Amino acid sequence: LSTTARHSPSNRNSEVVGRGNLREGGRGREIEHGDIWDRDLRKRDLGKGEGEGRSDMGKSRRGRSVEERFRYLNSSKSSQKKWIALELLKDGIDSENAQASMSQLTKEKGGFKACMFVLVLTTLENIGFVANMSSLVLYFHLVMQFDLSTSANTFTNFLGSTFLLTILGGFISDTYLNRLYTCLLFGILEVLGLLLLTIQGKSHKLQPDPCNKSSCVKGGQAAMFYITIFLLALGAGGLKGSVTALGADQFDQKDRKEAKALASYFNSYQFSVTVGSIIGVTAVVWVAMNKAWYWGFMISLICTSIGVVILALGKPFYRLRPQGTSPLVKISQVIVAAIRNRNVKVPENSHELYEVDDKDTISHTSQFRLLDKAASVREGTTPEAWKVCTVTQVEEVKILIRMLPIIASTIIMNTCMAQLQTYSVLQGYSMNTHLGSLKIPSASIPVIPLIFMSILLPIYEFFFVPLARKITGHPTGITQLQRVGIGLVLSIISMSIAGVIEIKRRHQALKNPLKPISLFWLSFQYGVFGIADMFTVIGLMEFFYREAPKWMRSLSTSFALLSLSFGYFLSTAFVNLVNAVTKKVTPSKQGWLEAPDLNHNKLELFYWFLAILSLLNFANYLFWASWYKYKSDAKVTETQVKAVRGSSIVAAED
Repeated sequence: LSTTARHSPSNRNSEVVGRGNLREGGRGREIEHGDIWDRDLRKRDLGKGEGEGRSDMGKSRRGRSVEERFRYLNSSKSSQKKWIALELLKDGIDSENAQASMSQLTKEKGGFKACMFVLVLTTLENIGFVANMSSLVLYFHLVMQFDLSTSANTFTNFLGSTFLLTILGGFISDTYLNRLYTCLLFGILEVLGLLLLTIQGKSHKLQPDPCNKSSCVKGGQAAMFYITIFLLALGAGGLKGSVTALGADQFDQKDRKEAKALASYFNSYQFSVTVGSIIGVTAVVWVAMNKAWYWGFMISLICTSIGVVILALGKPFYRLRPQGTSPLVKISQVIVAAIRNRNVKVPENSHELYEVDDKDTISHTSQFRLLDKAASVREGTTPEAWKVCTVTQVEEVKILIRMLPIIASTIIMNTCMAQLQTYSVLQGYSMNTHLGSLKIPSASIPVIPLIFMSILLPIYEFFFVPLARKITGHPTGITQLQRVGIGLVLSIISMSIAGVIEIKRRHQALKNPLKPISLFWLSFQYGVFGIADMFTVIGLMEFFYREAPKWMRSLSTSFALLSLSFGYFLSTAFVNLVNAVTKKVTPSKQGWLEAPDLNHNKLELFYWFLAILSLLNFANYLFWASWYKYKSDAKVTETQVKAVRGSSIVAAED
């Protein structure tokens, strides 16, 4: 294949058409101009019978149909998948016809038909995962005999580890395995963890006897317990780190219709999470707390197992993206090249920086000019990997750097979420849980925000987005960062409400312990935060997927979940810090959250402390969101098209 380079060491303003090889991304990887695809097809034909196969062996690249060549290029054996459009252009087919041919041939795979398998898995897996998120803190306290603080910290550390391990799943799916195989691998690990959890929940020998210590788990019981939660964290984290991107891969962002469908996919993904969560926190939690813990764990095991099988059955329908170079290598190349070229003056004209013409190039931005040295070529030298990088590769690293403050600005919100899954559940355990004659488990209270979300998501998708699109002209109605900002504001309101509700709960509990207030008072803080979560989490996932380089889209969607991880770890740190500080300043010499009885704690002050932090964090977010520059794709130029056609003619003459 051939390409047009913007930069030539001898003449920076000239356009040089490479003949005979393609230097991809300035990394030194060369692809021979010879017809690799035709050579591979000849090998395939050798395996056929004398009749139909061998009669085609003499066909040249020109002699084969566009459809046959495209089907090969779109197969998993093709080494030139990203150059399908250029291959079609070499046959003299104009870009519109080339696009039409590709659209016709790719519509057989991908789209919402393929996504249904992903969405079914998401629903079934979240039945068990969210049920455990709602009830494990009580399981740790009531069955594994941890005290209140240890139960809350163990739970938040477990969830923090789970969402931290999404990075591992994203990294593996981007670099070593494709997204499907990564999902299946980690899905099996999660199933194994649920199996061990079911066994431990069933066997009294694996459960400790009550004691007067913060943790009563020792010996073999401790080994079984920590192996179980490790497998659960590893399996669930790795699966969540790759399954979102697997579904998003079924849509082509370059196609206008599919680009709109991509935004709908993320909303559908959240709706699937919500449906699974509603079933989990109602039916599964009720079974676990009213029948037996192991029955709840077994239901989670069965649902997740079925989901993994269904995901595997969808393989014929998926568009599977090939794994690429390690993201760490690409990032390191830019850093090393920038250091090597530290004494090279960056050209004033960005068009003089090194770049290869490609349909996936990214326009240059003025931020982080120091990294532009990586795309600056010394006079009289030839571009080589680790010595010079393309503008696109440099811009991709800039995008990752710009994302970091956005990720950091959402951590506090997820710290607030951790309180709703720990202390708010413990609050509910001391409240009136009856609805008429029906007793509602306190761990099922998160169903209230989930019901809100299940109603609001279709309203958002089918009413708000079209209306906002008419006003703003933006394809998704509002930008992803605006969506995140709305969620951050709502999280401040939720924590403020939580403090007020806790005062009311404790006052009634101390005044008349036999008549506690209704569990449904917690629905106010849960409901507002559920709406906040709807805006923020999906906004972040779509933002990271759209903005991130193609070679790390699984890893990038994991960033939204990485924020969750840091939020849970920060929750543990805040609990310990607040207890340590308040122990020294309160007359009772007891921390706000240290008392074994929730009625003697100052939980409302902790909620308001988080509300103030969230307000300061929102101001920080506004700064970084306004500073962020969205990625701008550079368009394929007419010069590039002419160069490709010209090089094809020259090569044919040779």
